Amino acid sequence: MIGRKKETTELNKLYDKNSAEFVAIYGRRRVGKTYLVDETFSGRITFRHAGLAPEDQKDDIGQLKNQLEHFYKSLLLHGMEECEKPKNWFDAFFLLEKFLQKIDAGTKQLIFIDELPWLDTPRSNFIQAFEGFWNTWACHRKNLMLVVCGSANSWILDKLINAHGGLYNRVTHEMKLSPFTLSECEDFYKANNVKISRYDIVQSYMVFGGIPFYLGYVNGEYSLPQNIDNICFAKNAPLRDEYDRLFASAFENPDYIKAIVNLLGTKNAGYTRAEILEKLDISDGETFTKSLKALLASDFIVKYYPFGLSKRSVHYKLVDSFCIFYHHFMKDLKTTNEKFWQQNNTSQSLSSWRGFAFENVCFSHVEQCKKALGISGVVTQTSAWSKRPDDEEGTQIDLLIIRDDNVTNMCELKFYSGEYEVDKPYYKTLLTRESLLQKMVSPKVVIRSTLITTFGLKKNEYSSVFSNVILMDDLFEK
Repeated sequence: MIGRKKETTELNKLYDKNSAEFVAIYGRRRVGKTYLVDETFSGRITFRHAGLAPEDQKDDIGQLKNQLEHFYKSLLLHGMEECEKPKNWFDAFFLLEKFLQKIDAGTKQLIFIDELPWLDTPRSNFIQAFEGFWNTWACHRKNLMLVVCGSANSWILDKLINAHGGLYNRVTHEMKLSPFTLSECEDFYKANNVKISRYDIVQSYMVFGGIPFYLGYVNGEYSLPQNIDNICFAKNAPLRDEYDRLFASAFENPDYIKAIVNLLGTKNAGYTRAEILEKLDISDGETFTKSLKALLASDFIVKYYPFGLSKRSVHYKLVDSFCIFYHHFMKDLKTTNEKFWQQNNTSQSLSSWRGFAFENVCFSHVEQCKKALGISGVVTQTSAWSKRPDDEEGTQIDLLIIRDDNVTNMCELKFYSGEYEVDKPYYKTLLTRESLLQKMVSPKVVIRSTLITTFGLKKNEYSSVFSNVILMDDLFEK
């Protein structure tokens, strides 16, 4: 299995414990939660079940009936003798208890319920029955391990991990699954016999992020531009409608969530909470708070504190690569050109986008940047800074690494096809930025201009303005 070494180790340790374990795994849709469980516990799953995707067309009773019948059939497939079908979730979990008791040989019993939130249909009393299953019976079985996961992260967080009712503090281990790093993407491509340069891996990350499901569509017989067209722009491209599916399957209020994401997609620096509320003309309250938490938990967005502003000025920033790509090129796309990317690959608009998208790649690999700088053990904060023109020249810095050792790395991010060359005007701009930033910090803090780029810095009379250079290869460090 590619990556996930830490997660696999943790799951196996829990499996080997002589105690009842309740593991909740969450993360962005398509990030590989099901695959992780299947691969880690291959041949060791006693009972597995996956919820049916909700259907808006069905009434509440119809949805409940379908979910119960599907659960019953899963029990039959695993060897339970036929009996009267469950009429509710209390009956269903009672059948599961009886089945597990009957086949109990003293060895570990692993229960895996995938897409658990989908089972909780309206007015089904699912959560009460699930509480009863765990609190009354399962938690007392020292040889039982229950693993649940789902793409509806808000449900997982609210109903399980942060529950205040009968399931309060019942989850014994929570696990958030994050997208692949560049290094893990490289390993994934190698495992799938896709020959691709690191330069193109970075570009694929700009489009697909570190989402294994998306990367799996990349065909080694084609170039990256060909693959992007086939996956995103062709008539029957597999990701052409993915944006809507992302939110429809993972959130109870997909339109509300999409409105927030759509807004954040319009501004790289993101918006404050107050700005989001104002621009969308929505009220502040529990729904909005839960929506932000769910987006954060799913790695769609991050929050950060712009340098020089108060903590109340926290900004929410869209960082999901595919969502950003969608907003730039797929949203409201009127063209029927199935070779859109190939024919525009060298255009100015795509070049400008690569520069912007590279910023997001670097933002997602700050730990690798710290390692390249030799400061892995130093406590840092990541931020951005902009200063509007007033009596002085305005400026914008997309990435600041603010260190506890009295050094701040002012990072310039350049996606370039060769060595980057500093000219005289840019040299002066950097000196101005350093000067402006120096006025904002303590005199004891040293500002170091740091270049993060693909193939390095071309030496000339102005190149010394950079104290540090981080290469694309550095971003691939494990």
